[in-house]
Amino acid sequence: MYIKENLNTTMDQTAKEIDFSGVIMASDTVTLNYESAYGFANRSDEIKNTTGTRFGIASGCKLFTAIGICMLVEQGKLTFQTRLKDCLSAPFSSFHDEITVHHLLTHSSGIPDYFDEAVMDDFSELWNERPMYKMNRLRDFLPMFQDREMMFWPGEKFHYNNAAYIVLGLIIEEQSGLTFTDYIEKNVFKKAGMFESGYFSLDQLPKNTAIGYIDDEEEENWKTNIYSIPVKGGADGGAFVTAGDMIKLLDALFSFELLNEDTTKQLLTPHMEEDEGEYYGYGIWIDKSDSEIEKYHLMGYDPGVSFHAAYYPKRSVKLIVVSNKSKGAYGMMRAFEEDFVE
Repeated sequence: MYIKENLNTTMDQTAKEIDFSGVIMASDTVTLNYESAYGFANRSDEIKNTTGTRFGIASGCKLFTAIGICMLVEQGKLTFQTRLKDCLSAPFSSFHDEITVHHLLTHSSGIPDYFDEAVMDDFSELWNERPMYKMNRLRDFLPMFQDREMMFWPGEKFHYNNAAYIVLGLIIEEQSGLTFTDYIEKNVFKKAGMFESGYFSLDQLPKNTAIGYIDDEEEENWKTNIYSIPVKGGADGGAFVTAGDMIKLLDALFSFELLNEDTTKQLLTPHMEEDEGEYYGYGIWIDKSDSEIEKYHLMGYDPGVSFHAAYYPKRSVKLIVVSNKSKGAYGMMRAFEEDFVE
């Protein structure tokens, strides 16, 4: 049984210990309906975060891209085994002919990445020579990887790949005739009832949107993340959402309102093992224990952004943690899990 008072105590204590800034929201649609906000959306003007504040979620957006691709599959415009060269006209001089949509969705394509998280740890360094304010469209990323050599043979192994999702976004644009962001906002956000969410430019953020902050603990100061991430998000990350809208997204996904049951099951299948008990489906992480799925989850980290979302099938619990700091979301999720899930 969930006791709101105990949950409040746990979350408040954890938020204080880790200096959390953001929102946590949890729901099982029956007995649990919890939400709480901490910290400032705008530190300079001391505007507090509320449960209705929009936050960037970085790579958490890869699920939106995967859903968009699945919609094209349901429309018959491609299949998961369609080869990249047969559904996208952009030139890739060194890419293998056998790369499929499935490979791209599961981070097993082997294509070069523009930001390889296995060897780089500071996303903001990408923009030292390439102005982040010019990264408005998916095709703006192509010169960063399209002529580089493959990392491995398609399907050989799992290797997390942001460029693969840029390519998936370009497939969506070519096959739908819409810009990627228009396609997702129209076909995913609107269908799920996510009316407060969108791919907003950093220089045109709407009201009730948290500014991302990067703390320098040694110097005891901070700066905003406006020069550390692309000016507008795309297929590999960067949308802004409310916690409530992400609850709606998970509700719609797991009740087959976005995709039919067969396609949803394909998206939620543990296709590739990243580590022991840790798998990847299409745009979503999957934790298994003794062949049983314990958790479906999303995560996203950028300078000034940390995000975790999870669905625990045994208890039908959905959890959303959004933050406008570079860390903190994981700590809040673990505190929730330790007291109320495990």
